[in-house]
Amino acid sequence: MHRLKSFVYCCMISMASWGWSQEEPKKPVESTSEKVCNDKEEFSVTHHEVNINGKPVAYQAIAGNFILKDDKCQPKANLFFISYTKDGTENQRDRPITFCFNGGPGSASVWLHLGVLGPKRVHLDDNGDALPPFHLVDNEFSILDVTDLVFIDPVSTGYSRAIPPEDAKKFHGVEEDVKSVAEFIRLYMTRFNRWESPKFIIGESYGTTRAAALAGHLHDNDFIYVNGIALVSTVLNFQSIKFSAGNDLSYLLFLPSCTATAWYHKKLSPDLQANFQGALQAARDFVNNEYAAALFKGDLLAPQEKQRIVQQVARLTGLSPEYVERSNLRIDIMRYAKELLRDQKRTVGRFDSRFKGIDANSVGEYFDYDPSADAVFGAFTATINHYIQTDLKWKKDTQYKILASVQPWDYGTGNQYLDVTETLRGVMTKNPFLRVFVANGYYDLATPFFATEYTFNHLGLDASLLNHVTMKNYEAGHMMYIYRPALIKLKEDLAEFYAQTLVNQEKEQQAVSESIKNP
Repeated sequence: MHRLKSFVYCCMISMASWGWSQEEPKKPVESTSEKVCNDKEEFSVTHHEVNINGKPVAYQAIAGNFILKDDKCQPKANLFFISYTKDGTENQRDRPITFCFNGGPGSASVWLHLGVLGPKRVHLDDNGDALPPFHLVDNEFSILDVTDLVFIDPVSTGYSRAIPPEDAKKFHGVEEDVKSVAEFIRLYMTRFNRWESPKFIIGESYGTTRAAALAGHLHDNDFIYVNGIALVSTVLNFQSIKFSAGNDLSYLLFLPSCTATAWYHKKLSPDLQANFQGALQAARDFVNNEYAAALFKGDLLAPQEKQRIVQQVARLTGLSPEYVERSNLRIDIMRYAKELLRDQKRTVGRFDSRFKGIDANSVGEYFDYDPSADAVFGAFTATINHYIQTDLKWKKDTQYKILASVQPWDYGTGNQYLDVTETLRGVMTKNPFLRVFVANGYYDLATPFFATEYTFNHLGLDASLLNHVTMKNYEAGHMMYIYRPALIKLKEDLAEFYAQTLVNQEKEQQAVSESIKNP
């Protein structure tokens, strides 16, 4: 049950009658209660200012909902969103718009919203711990100075609901989810006149799966070409993170994350402990040159060679050789979270292995709870509810679901593993102006950094497009931005990604124009 719960949370990690303009939006009818199946569009508009990089940024915030309709113009879903647009933009063609969501599946967009991107963030200490009483602070590391932002809560998350509610399962699947988010984006661009703006997508965890599939859907079905995609804690090929019989790939790709975790908790030998990056490279080299071949051989692996592999796996994971051998050389990450610090009667977090937990006893196979989840879930829940009600003036009694039960989720594949890598390769090939930014956490035991490296190394991009992918790693976990040094670096990297994407696209467009003039 704990394994299923953690997987669902991660893999955590989406107007009324239209008679008003963006500049003078219609005020919503405030209410203290509403029906879950509400089929009215309402909006609350407020104005604020935040200092980013020492400069004031004035902006308009809108908390509201769009009603999605079927082919017969009947309401089918109520999607809630929060948008931020910078004041004083003279030409929206020059101002990027970014659509943001988290993952789950079943997660609201609260994590990216109040963790890194939005103008407010949850107050955390430098390590990422949330200390009560929980509250928000101005986010001096927001990217609102670079791009307007729209945070989308997919159906069943946040305040978003199917209409009628019992039809929610119709949206609980890869294709259905992508179609509803794509329809929201089309509506938003139409109603707020953003068709000519540079368009970006940011997704986290399963949100990266959605982002890749969404970019392909928008391109092929709506002819909406996105300029850039940012993937935070990525999973595009679920074989890379799924521990199941007959799948050795995940054991290979998680090992470097085990090395990082063991290094953080000082469980490695002195030579590896002395150099973090050196230890990670040793893990990568071992997987590439020895470990993969050993698992491939299976029972054909000679006893002497097996013992050598046992010693190496133990050395790079901080586990005992006896445990590695009993595990048949294959370390399930949920067992690892329980085993690494068993001698200290502690567990490590799955979302962020820097965090420690205390179980009822130290003899179980898996941890009782994920300490890295419980460290922040309450703070994000309290602050998003207070913020929406007070600062954004959206007065509703409906529960804002930061995490919703959307199982069983339809992964829409006849195979065992969902894989959207071909979709991403395809849209990057069809739209050669598209750029992709990837952010990984070294201490992420949910979507490991080496699995993401492997995925992009096997994307199959043409050589001319390889430099269209930028990948950065951070010394933190799944939500790397809760660690202040990583938050600062992530903001810098995202700002550079936006700038370089727009500059490079302008240069490429000029080069195309010149080639037409002078064939």
